[in-house]
Amino acid sequence: MEGKQQKHFVLIHGSCHGAWCWFKLQTLLEAAGHRVTVFDFSAASGMDPKSLKDVPTFIDYTLPLFEIMESIPPDEKVVLVGHSYGGINLAFAMDKYPQKISVAVFVTAYMPDTVHRPSYVLEQYFERYTMEYLLDTQTIYYGKPEDNRTAVLFGPKFMSTRLYQLSPPEDLNLAKTLVRPTSLFLDDLSNSSPLSNEGYGSVKRAFIICASDQGIPKEFQLWLIKNFETPVVKEIKDADHMAMISSPHKLCQYLLEIANVS
Repeated sequence: MEGKQQKHFVLIHGSCHGAWCWFKLQTLLEAAGHRVTVFDFSAASGMDPKSLKDVPTFIDYTLPLFEIMESIPPDEKVVLVGHSYGGINLAFAMDKYPQKISVAVFVTAYMPDTVHRPSYVLEQYFERYTMEYLLDTQTIYYGKPEDNRTAVLFGPKFMSTRLYQLSPPEDLNLAKTLVRPTSLFLDDLSNSSPLSNEGYGSVKRAFIICASDQGIPKEFQLWLIKNFETPVVKEIKDADHMAMISSPHKLCQYLLEIANVS
């Protein structure tokens, strides 16, 4: 490791995905001598057995991340990396466990601020990009009718043209078989108080722009950074939304650079 201290990376996946999407990046980080933790959110992709109806709230969904953070010893700090919707989960972990995080990295991820409710960044996205932009992505209703709970499931056309267009075709085909419906918990997030400056706002953070992302386009990534000023910004020019699959080596390089100065 050329004298560099070992880091502990906790990788947070986005909507409809799971721990599986980090397999390339996890391998690279571990080969560089670092510790890596990946996991599935409740009722998300991967091996988690719960169904959507078993996870009624955003906190229920995020519980696996909180359990990991609870297990971190008081004298240890981790590098938290959130992708896409996982940026919302990352932000809540920052607010709850600021003393356990050396730096938080948003990889083409939703990044809340400390002024608006946490749903604000998602609301701004859907003002700019309607459901038509999401192509064949499905809206799924679940639970009791009076609860009006909805989830999304990325469609194969949306995945191939908006998320994985620069990724190897075999990885896209694998992803199509592994994605599962995920709730965005908009009602929950819209009823939550803004994240605190004392918690969330106190943690060092960085943003990695994926310039060829068509799921969360670069213009919206730049808006997120402007909305909540971020001191460290890096850009991967040839990365689609799934940077950990289309540009894992560059993503690994940037994460190590960010971690080593934090």
